[in-house]
Amino acid sequence: MTKPLHGRVALVTGGSRGIGRAIAMALAEDGADVAIGYRRDEDSAKESVKLLEGLGVRAKAYSASMENHEQVVAMADRAIADFGFVDILVNNAGIASRGRSVLDTEPEEIARLLTVHAMAPHWLSRRIIPSMRTRPRGDIIMISSVATLKMGANGAPYNMAKAAMEALAYTLAKEERGHGTHVNVVAPGLVETDMGTRLVKGAAGIDDIHALDKHMPYGRVCQPQDIANAVRFLVSPYAGYINGEKINVHGGGQTIPGVGG
Repeated sequence: MTKPLHGRVALVTGGSRGIGRAIAMALAEDGADVAIGYRRDEDSAKESVKLLEGLGVRAKAYSASMENHEQVVAMADRAIADFGFVDILVNNAGIASRGRSVLDTEPEEIARLLTVHAMAPHWLSRRIIPSMRTRPRGDIIMISSVATLKMGANGAPYNMAKAAMEALAYTLAKEERGHGTHVNVVAPGLVETDMGTRLVKGAAGIDDIHALDKHMPYGRVCQPQDIANAVRFLVSPYAGYINGEKINVHGGGQTIPGVGG
């Protein structure tokens, strides 16, 4: 049986570990060849490539800082040159803010968060869309956050950056629909990743993220695979009439003890 993504090529930023690796693996399981972007963890990137190739697909890793326009563009160009095209783009790479009030936030932090979460996806989309337009179907997925639902205190740089990312997604959904491309948003809540673990430790003093299982929907903290499954659905033939939508993957709402809204 032909896999649903056979013959397609995905580029997943932040694909060396965590949510990005789970997404890359899910797309490969469904038959797509996968390029992953990473910033500096070359060992994890090589491990991801090995895991992807073990699923019988082509895979390559490209080092690029999402803060550097030239590196981002070079990554896109190299992926297209190596694979022939890219028709699935997952803008997943991200960084956290420092959890400070607006009064205590430095301008440099705002600029960095906006660059990584919004400017880099804009640069990548602009570079990859011409390739997508040559294909029967294109998909762009923005990995945002449920932070944009509440816009909680002490997170302005992150909230602003993810809101800008979503604005880009909804704009692209209208611009590219006529070219056969679908643009959608997947917004995780708290997920068991390195970033998620640091968040609960810093905000609530919790060392073991699974101590939160009893407080979470369905008795467990969200896993990277939960996010990956939402992505694989949105880029599949089953989502052929879905565009400009956002899926919040947080079990219907999460409450973290000691963390206000």
